[in-house]
Amino acid sequence: MTISRFLTLPTAKRLALPLIALGACLAVPARAQSDDSSYDRSNDAGPRYNGAYIAVGVGVTMQPNDGKDTLVFDRANNGQFGNALPNAVGANAFSPGFCGGAFTSSGAGNCTPDRNRPDYSVKLGYDSRSGKFVAGLLVEGQINRSNDYTSAFSTTPAAYQITRRLDYGVSVRGRLGITPDNGGGLFYVTGGVGYARIKHRFDTTNTVNQFTPMRDKSWVLGGQVGGGGEVMVTPHVGLGIEYLYNHFRDKKYYVAVTQGTAPATNPFLLGGGRTNIKDSNPNFNFHTVRAVLAYHF
Repeated sequence: MTISRFLTLPTAKRLALPLIALGACLAVPARAQSDDSSYDRSNDAGPRYNGAYIAVGVGVTMQPNDGKDTLVFDRANNGQFGNALPNAVGANAFSPGFCGGAFTSSGAGNCTPDRNRPDYSVKLGYDSRSGKFVAGLLVEGQINRSNDYTSAFSTTPAAYQITRRLDYGVSVRGRLGITPDNGGGLFYVTGGVGYARIKHRFDTTNTVNQFTPMRDKSWVLGGQVGGGGEVMVTPHVGLGIEYLYNHFRDKKYYVAVTQGTAPATNPFLLGGGRTNIKDSNPNFNFHTVRAVLAYHF
């Protein structure tokens, strides 16, 4: 299956296929060992998953459907955002509507989807094993340049767009898992807190107002939950698949709109000479599925 074909599959299938493949990898060596009565556990290099490790990951990103997202407006510069911006005669200046994508023209509904990019990670961790059970703690760095777009269309006509992406982040997670007696593999769940720098961009076809982005490149808190599996291919090297759901609270960024060369009847000026714009959705959520290469010390 090609990468392009994989990315067109429904999200549930994209998440299931790597885990099915991993399950097959785990099953083969386990069956071989059970069928071979001469298998010698003394060849194992001690109790695996009981010490420090380092791992790198490369994967794909999948953003959920955010078609209901809009841009919202603060006309009084008091931090209170609403869904409507009236023009000089009281009609909604943004009646053409919104879309959860990137605009391609000033016409309403002309949008392309969010852009998913590769996800890269590196982590340092420590596991403690008791029998078949493994508990551990890890610190992970992550780079993911996927773009989340929200666009709006005014009656002018004009188009407005806010883009956000995770530049990089760091997380601290725990993990709990089960491993066979010989430590030949591990199935685990993981979860913890994250801290990420979110970068924003504002684009518009409006050439008369002045637009000033505020509080860009903010560090925000979030969380991650997921799970995965790993197979030991040598006494120290493991290959695995990991899924994570990523959630970050992104509510700091907004764009201040002032007069520029626009007339006093401009909708952005009617509420007091200025209007602030922001994304209606304060949550930046996405899924990642990674292939992981680990070295256990």
